[in-house]
Amino acid sequence: MIVSGRLGREIVPSIHQLQQIILIYVYCSDKESHKAWADKFSKVKAVVDDSNELISRIEVDHKTQKMVEESMTINFFTDADKSMTGLNGKFVFSQILIDCLLRLKYTPVDKKELIYRCKQECKGNKKQLDYLHEFEIDYSPNKVLLWYTRQSFFFKTLNAALRTEDFHLMFLFRAYILDIYDQLKKCQSKNPLRVYRGQKMSNDELQNLKRRLNQFISVNSFFSTSTNKNVALPFLNIDDTTDKLVPVLYEIDADPNKVTGKPFADISAYSEFPGESEILFMPGSIFRLNSFNRSGDDPYWIIRMTLCSDDEHDLKQVLMYMKQQLGNGETNLRTLGKVLWKMGKVDLAKQYFNRLLNELSSNDPLLSTLYDDLGELESQIGDFNMSIQWYQKSAEFKSQNQLTSTSSVNEASNSVGNGKAQRGEIPENSLSISSRNPCFCLLKSVSHVRNSRSLITNQ
Repeated sequence: MIVSGRLGREIVPSIHQLQQIILIYVYCSDKESHKAWADKFSKVKAVVDDSNELISRIEVDHKTQKMVEESMTINFFTDADKSMTGLNGKFVFSQILIDCLLRLKYTPVDKKELIYRCKQECKGNKKQLDYLHEFEIDYSPNKVLLWYTRQSFFFKTLNAALRTEDFHLMFLFRAYILDIYDQLKKCQSKNPLRVYRGQKMSNDELQNLKRRLNQFISVNSFFSTSTNKNVALPFLNIDDTTDKLVPVLYEIDADPNKVTGKPFADISAYSEFPGESEILFMPGSIFRLNSFNRSGDDPYWIIRMTLCSDDEHDLKQVLMYMKQQLGNGETNLRTLGKVLWKMGKVDLAKQYFNRLLNELSSNDPLLSTLYDDLGELESQIGDFNMSIQWYQKSAEFKSQNQLTSTSSVNEASNSVGNGKAQRGEIPENSLSISSRNPCFCLLKSVSHVRNSRSLITNQ
């Protein structure tokens, strides 16, 4: 909010406590007289008499506020949880998903849909729509970090998709996530670093983290830090601390010689604020929580963490197995659908199976496999009529294309039978478990996490 000196003196005392008011600027001709009352209110960030100074302060504070609001979505790994629907399931899901998305071919249809979504988000905001138009005609992969550090729709929409786990928006952004990955890898820090990040969080979030001492977390969004502690401290905004929000300072040790899976790099050269020595980490970066400290003189908590590689926790066998299932090189929508299915995201799996159906030609050999996948999926969720329809489509396709249709008939019988057993309609022990059951191997491995690879291999 920008107010004049006289208006500010009258209304700031009444509105200062409103949650909707974040920052206040007093723009007046008499700085000294209005600074006296303004200094009593922490949300008043500046009293200025020059328009250029006002604009400069707003830009700097906007950057600060952007990081404060850039709350982290965190997944936990815990020894106590062995299910794929619990904490560890989310931990694995976030790791595999990013890996799959980064290798999925991007299409003009995807870009067109992303631009449409962003236009809807920016509706009525001329400045952001201008940015979007520039992005549409002038974007290139080597400019991605410039776009990421600009105060534009790109940063806000991309990180919001990651933080809120808006999977389809993540899917549409995947090419740009890959471009950032490639640029970070190109600029990868060569030496070990200690970096800092100032953040506010609720007391509940802090207590939840404390319960995970010496355990692992993964951060779902891009993660901005600085090598300069003095840059991170203002983000704590300590003067405006309430009982609901606790200031914390992350102190992170990152060694590129030990962690090779997800790059991190200094992106200051691309930033509007190069003096901040900004180090950016990829989504899915894994950290170990080492300690929580608060000295008597410090009004904030210090959370010390270490960046870790993918093989430093007890789910490494499961992660390695699932990455092996993805194979090397490019993935496709069927692979993505199967990953989502294995992680229990059945509706999303159907969505991307059907998206692939719309993209394939009418005689593509992959159609029969996709029909079989949909048949088994529908059986698993109890829609046996739809399951049979998909298997019939597979059999018809194979017949028309002179392929064997016996497998589809067997799949239909076996899959529907398994589904009925799960619903208690026939004795489960009268059935053999299908080797194509998408959850069987993974659940088995998680139940015996320490020797999961050998169990999976034997299935």
